Amino acid sequence: MTNTNTATGGVSRTDLRNIAVIAHVDHGKTTLVDGLLKQSMVFRDADAAGTLIMDSNELERERGITVFAKNAAIQFGDIKVNLIDTPGHADFSSEVERTLSMADGCLLLVDAAEGPLPQTRFVLGLALHLGLRPLVVVNKVDRKDARAAEVVEEIADLFLELASDDAQLNYPVIYAIAREGRAGPSPDDLAPDLGPLFRAIVEHVPAPVANLDGPVQVLVSALDYDPHRGRIAIGRVIRGTLAKGMSVRCLGGGPPSAPLKLLDLYTFSGLGRMATDEVRAGDVVAIPGMPSVTIGDTIADAAEPEALPRLAITEPTVQMTLGPNTSPFAGQDGKAITSRQLRERLDRELETNVGLRIRTGSESGEGAAGDGIVVAGRGELHLAILLETFRREGLEFSASRPEVIMRRTDRGLEEPFEEVVIIVPQAHLGTVTELIGPRQAVLEHMTPDDGRGARLTYKMPTRGLIGLRGAMLTASRGTATLNSRFMEYAPYGGSIPRQRNGAVVATESGMTTAYAISGFQERVRLFIGPGVQVYEGMIVGINSRENDMPVNICKEKKQTNIRSSTSDIAVRLEPPMILSLDQFMEMIGEDELLELTPKAIRLRKRHLTAQERERAARTPAMA
Repeated sequence: MTNTNTATGGVSRTDLRNIAVIAHVDHGKTTLVDGLLKQSMVFRDADAAGTLIMDSNELERERGITVFAKNAAIQFGDIKVNLIDTPGHADFSSEVERTLSMADGCLLLVDAAEGPLPQTRFVLGLALHLGLRPLVVVNKVDRKDARAAEVVEEIADLFLELASDDAQLNYPVIYAIAREGRAGPSPDDLAPDLGPLFRAIVEHVPAPVANLDGPVQVLVSALDYDPHRGRIAIGRVIRGTLAKGMSVRCLGGGPPSAPLKLLDLYTFSGLGRMATDEVRAGDVVAIPGMPSVTIGDTIADAAEPEALPRLAITEPTVQMTLGPNTSPFAGQDGKAITSRQLRERLDRELETNVGLRIRTGSESGEGAAGDGIVVAGRGELHLAILLETFRREGLEFSASRPEVIMRRTDRGLEEPFEEVVIIVPQAHLGTVTELIGPRQAVLEHMTPDDGRGARLTYKMPTRGLIGLRGAMLTASRGTATLNSRFMEYAPYGGSIPRQRNGAVVATESGMTTAYAISGFQERVRLFIGPGVQVYEGMIVGINSRENDMPVNICKEKKQTNIRSSTSDIAVRLEPPMILSLDQFMEMIGEDELLELTPKAIRLRKRHLTAQERERAARTPAMA
C-alpha cells in the first residue's frame, strides 16, 4: 500500500509507521511498550504476566532501567508499526542517538507528577533535531501527586524552547496509566485499553516517504550476534529495495568491503524476526552474515555503492582503568583472568556499545594500571553496567577510580559540566545543599515542588557527580532524586575536596574474628563481618576520620588458664554495610583499586603492604 508523493519524488509507505519511544528514566516507557505489545496480541498476557518483556537483559530487570535499545513490531489493522524502545538514562544516550535514525516519529513519555526532567530535554532535543514528528503521552495520571495540567504546560514550554519549526509544535497529548494498559484524551476519560494511543500513532506519525527505485542504502544503527549466522546488522532501508540473493558492499571508515551475497533477510514481527525475501525503503531490517560491519556503516548496492553520513555520537566523559586482578585471591573465582582475555572481551563490546572508547596504557602505573586498559563511557552507570556484565560472564579483573575526561583547548584546561536537577523534601533540603556546596556547583534555579519540597537545578562539573548520588540518598534517607544531562565542556571549575573518610585497612591475612571487630567497630563502618577471608591491604571498612586506619581484623583472643579462646563473653556486633557495585565505585580512592570476580567485589589498596605504600608516597611520580 503506497502513495506516490510528487512533492518529494518518493513514495509514502502508508502501510508502515516507525516510531521511537523516548523518555526520562523511570517514567514508564518500557511498561507502555509492553502494554502495546500485549494489546496487539503479540503474545498472551499469561505468557509474560508481571514482566517487562522488552527489558530482556538480566541487569535491566534487576535495575528497572532500559540499557539497550530494542526493536519490536506490532500490527494495527493493515498498518505495521515498528517500535523502538530506547534507554531513558543519560549514561546510555549513545543508544538513543543511533536508534532515532530508524524512526519518523517519537512518542515522548512524561511522568504526570515529575514532569520534564533533564533527560526529557536531551531526548526530545535529539528527536526534534532529526525532524521526528512528536506525540506526547502523560503517564501515571493515577498518582496521588499527579499534576497533569501543569506538566502539559511545562512540556509546551520545552517544545517552544527546542522546536525548530512551527509544525513540531502541533502534537497530540494522550493521558495514560501504562501499568494498567489504559489511555485516553484526558486524565478523567481513559479507555479500558490503549486504543486511543494506537489511533494517535497511526494518525499523527507520518508514513515513511522514500525512494524505492534508487540504488539500495541501509544505515546500520545496531548490531546483534547469532552463533550460527554471525554478526547481524540492524538498520533502516533508506533507499531502494533490498532482496535476498543481492550483492552488497559494506561502506565504513575504510575502503568498501568485497561484494557479499545476501543469503537471508529478516524483518521484525512482534518480539522476534521473520524471514523475508525483500524489504523496501522505510522498512527496518536485520541482515545476518556481515562479518566486518559496524554501527554507522552503510550497506549499499555492490554495483553502485554510495555511503550515507555516519551517525554522530556523544563522546564519553568518564573513564576507568581496567587490568588483571593482582590480589592474593586472584584466580580463585574467574575463568578469564588475563589481560589478553579482558582486551578480547572489550574489543567485542566495542562492536555494539557505540558510546564506549578504549585505549591501552594509563597514567597510574601500578596494579590495574600496570597492564591497564583505559575504558571511557558516558557516566558511572554506563561503566558500572559494563563491569557487572563482565563479572557475571566469568571475568576476573581490577578497576581504578572513575575520573572525568579533561581536555586542553585555546581556553586552557576544560572539563565536562552537567545540568543536575535534584528534587528533595523540605526536611532534608539543608543536608542535601551542604553536600553539594563543596562540589563547585552553581545553583541556577530553585522552585517549590508542589508542596513536597524543592526542585534545585545546578550547573555542576561532572567530577562533582562522582559519589554524590549515594551520599545524597543516605543523607535524605532515600527520599531525594537526582537526574543529570551533559551540557558542555567549560573551563576547569577548581578543586573538589575528598568526599570520603579514610579506609580501614587489614594488616594481616586470614579469617576475620568477632573478637577483633569488637575492639574497633565503634570507630568505623565495616563492609564485612566475622568469618570472612581477608588479605593484607584489603579495605574492610570506612574510618570515622579522614586518615586511613590499619587494623588486625583477624586477631584472636589468647587462651588463658582461666578462660579458653572459644569461650568469649558475648559480643554484640554491628551488621556490616552491604554495598552495591555502584556504591563501591563511588568509594574508590586515588591509591585504591576495585577487585571484581564472579563471586565477590572487594576494595583494596593499590599497594598492599604498609612498606609499599610508604615507598609510593615518597615517590608519587612513580606510584
